[in-house]
Order: sequence, then structure tokens, then C-alpha cells
Amino acid sequence: MLYQNAKRVVILLCLIFSLLACDAKKTGVAIAEPLVVQTESGLVKGKLVGTKAQPITAFLGIPYAQAPVAELRWQPPQAVSTWQDTRDTTHFSNDCLQIPFPGDAAPLGEPVSEDCLYLNVWTPKIQGDTKLPVMVWIHGGGFVNGGGSPAVYNGQKFAESGVVFVSFNYRLGRFGFFAHPALSEENPDSPLGNYGFMDQIAALKWVKNNIKQFGGDENNVTLFGESAGGRSVNVMMLSPQAKGLFHKAIMQSGGGRSNSIGSVVYLDKPNKEGKPSAEQVGVTFAKSVGIESEGQSALAELRALPAEKVLSDLNMATMNSPTYSGPIIDGKVVVEDDETGFKAGHQVAIPIFIGSNDFEWGFLKDFNAIGAAMIAEKTLAEATNQETFLAAYQPFVPMKDEQLDRAFLGSMIFGDRSFLEPARFIARQTSANGQATWFYRFTYVPTSLEGKVDGAYHASEIPFVFGTGEARYADAFSEADKQLSEVMHEAWVNFAKAGNPSLEKTRFPQFKPNDEKLIEFNSHGVVIKNDPLAGRLDQISRLAQ
Repeated sequence: MLYQNAKRVVILLCLIFSLLACDAKKTGVAIAEPLVVQTESGLVKGKLVGTKAQPITAFLGIPYAQAPVAELRWQPPQAVSTWQDTRDTTHFSNDCLQIPFPGDAAPLGEPVSEDCLYLNVWTPKIQGDTKLPVMVWIHGGGFVNGGGSPAVYNGQKFAESGVVFVSFNYRLGRFGFFAHPALSEENPDSPLGNYGFMDQIAALKWVKNNIKQFGGDENNVTLFGESAGGRSVNVMMLSPQAKGLFHKAIMQSGGGRSNSIGSVVYLDKPNKEGKPSAEQVGVTFAKSVGIESEGQSALAELRALPAEKVLSDLNMATMNSPTYSGPIIDGKVVVEDDETGFKAGHQVAIPIFIGSNDFEWGFLKDFNAIGAAMIAEKTLAEATNQETFLAAYQPFVPMKDEQLDRAFLGSMIFGDRSFLEPARFIARQTSANGQATWFYRFTYVPTSLEGKVDGAYHASEIPFVFGTGEARYADAFSEADKQLSEVMHEAWVNFAKAGNPSLEKTRFPQFKPNDEKLIEFNSHGVVIKNDPLAGRLDQISRLAQ
């Protein structure tokens, strides 16, 4: 009798759970979706985000390399140690050590630390045989700021659109880009200097080895980034160390000319303008903190420095410090500058989607009008024909004191030299190389900023691409803003899925050597046109020759 009653209870419980499972399928509640995934290093537990109708699983703060501290400071990223228990990955981990930049449009959401090599995954699907496209995001910040935690970089919208989204941290500033003769002596056969780029490659290798466990297709990875992140995509396309780790690329305001921002820096020799080698910059830094030796004793002292001393005052406002080199041509990870590599066709031959914003440095005229005016005068002095140069800019620059407003002009020139013309330059090289290439420009001003800014400033496209406008503009993100965001997000997702950013109702023509079509995202949505800024960019191109 007792056995029969127990049997009835078991049957009843099975029936109840069966009904609950059916109800969950009807309502979209994700109680049947697994939150624990096996990676190469161990089990990780994520959390459900999103809506009941469309649940997304987020895994935040997964380590992809050991903490680069103590003896691992200024070493290539080392494989993470395995763990036995299930690791809680429901919250972001530390962002990389930095001094936050005041007014950053992508403020960090987490504390900063030298222990920072973590990545994040948002996925709509873990089980099943169908693999989803993967998008891997590299954040910007001038290689001295930024991280994976800012709300505008939330990957949930991408996962809702049917892709597996990955973001990650990489070492910044002197932790990420540093050389010294003692380091070269310690590891003569190892990659040197570009530890931030080595981290990026390590994150891509983690994706290749693990993303299928999250429902992603390791053979359909789109790498994309903005500003320093876009520049990083350029570097990855040229680096032999990154070959085969991604299959499509999107570069947002990533430069591409040798001197578009800063100068080429070599590991152990000055550049042609006489800028010191990265090793010499490292020696200068070491001496600034009281380390006079250049031998192995100096290396021990450098690694023993408190992290705050290595960081010093470095951020985007001070990144041109004589004690910081930035990215380095080291001969192994970075074998040549972007311009040389793309001119020679050394980049990996994959589809690309590349572009910029129309007034990237527009804020400069308000932030530093004198500096902006100096840029204008310096550039005019370089121009072969000043009259022709000014004529190209005249339709876009207001008059002041009976001449083109020099601060406005300088801000526009700086953006054109840094981002707009280099984007066209790379598009020309890849299309001439036979690669499927699409060329875009973002010219939209959010509703809340109309009348306050003169164009689309640097990084202003990011919340539109990510569908995170509310995180940036809160309630001021209007319906018109949301409509354009939907269009742009769809284009980025379509490119990741099929290698073509065309919309369902709008075909985007490729950028061709004999037909340089521009895809402009503006107040009308998206418009296909010949480039209205071609005359300006032609003048900038002549300066680069």
C-alpha cells in the first residue's frame, strides 16, 4: 500500500513538472534553459536577463587568462588555471586599471584593477545543434581608457537579434603597451611590448575554443570595435598571430593612416621623425620613478612598483606623455603600421564594413578653441595650394572675422585626418584587393542634442548600434532616435550573419574602385549616395602622400 501511494506521488509530481514545462514553453519563461556551461577551464554559471518571451543568458566576468600581476606583469597572457567548482559569472569583474576620463560617454560600471582579463558573453541559445553567428566587440578609449562594463556596451540586444555577443577587457596604458631593454633581454624570442594586443588575441582564441558551448559558431566570428577598438581591428587584420580567429570585420572610427593619431613607434629604433623607440620611452619612464639601471635589476624594480605608480596620471587627456609609447611595431604581433600593411595588401581577405562619423572632433572647438585653430593653421601650411584646400571646406565651415572660423575648421580637419579619410583609404585598399567592402558614415544628431552640436561627434554612433540609447540618453532618447537605432542595429547584425549589411528592404551597394558609394545613416534613416565630403577627403589624402 505504501509503495502504491509513493508511486502515485511520483506520477503526480512528474505530471506537474510536465505541465509546468509545457506552460513555460507557452509563456517563454526560461526555466528549462541551462545556466551552467562547461568551458575548457571549468563550469560557469550565468544569469537570465531580458524578457520572459525572449530570455537571454548573460555570463559576465569569465577569466580568459591569468591575472597579469607580479611576475606576469608585462608578460604575454598566460592560460587560466582550471577550477573545480562552478564559477559564478553573473556580475562583471574588474575593468583594467586606468584613470577614468571625465565626461566619458561610456563610463565604467566596475572598479579598476591590474587583475582584469575577463570577458562577457550574451547568448540567446545554449542547447541544440544550430550554431549562431558570433560578434566580438573591442572597446575604444585611446588604449588608456575603457572596459567591458559600460552600460552602452550591453550585448543583450545583439543576443535578442540572434547572435552570440562577446566583449572583453584588455590591458591599457603602460600595463598594455610598454617596452624596456630589460624586458627584451628577458624574453628575446617572445612577443614584446603590445600586451594589450596579445590580450585581444588571447580573447579571440578563447572564443574559438569555447564559444560553441554557448551556442556560437566558432567559424563565423565578426570582430568589431570603435576608435582604439576599430584601430585594434585593423591591427588584428594584419597580425599573423590573429590569422584564422575571425571571419568578418567592422571598423568604426578606427583610423588607418600612419600618422592619423600619434606616430609610428618602433620597439628598438627611432621612427623617421625621430620619435624615440618604445624601449627608450620605457627607460625614460623608469628613470622618472627612480629606476636608473637598464638591466635585469631594473625589471625586478619595475615589476615591484605599485600599480598606481605605473598608472601615474595617464588617461586620454595625457596620453601623449613622453613616458608612454602606446602601440608598438614589435615585429611579431604588429609587424608594420596600418597604412603600409593595407597598401601592400597584407590584411586578411575578409568582408569589411567600415566608416566614421561626420564631425568626429567637433567638441574640440568648444573644449580647446586655440588648439583647434592651431591645427587649422598647421594643416594649411602643409597644403600645396591653400586656396584649393580652403575651397573644399568652405561649404561646411561658418565665417568668422571675414574668414573661415579657424577653430571650427581645425576641429573638422582633425576629424577628417584622424578618421574620415583613413576609413576611405582602407575601404579603397580592401575593395581594390577584391574584398567585399561597405563604407558608411553616421551623420545623425540625437533629438535631445539638436541645436547644441554641429554634427555626429566621436563615439556617438555606439548606442545606436548597440540599441542602448536609453543607457546614454535616458528618457531623452526619442522615437526618431529609436527608429534609426533599429536600422543601424539591423545592419550590423545582418553583416555578422551573412557578410552583408543590407536591410530587408534596402540593398546596400558595395564600395567599389570605380563606384565609391556611401551608406549614410542620417535623419532620414539610411541614404545611399556619392560621398558629399569627397572634396575634403581628397585634400586630406594629398597631405598623406
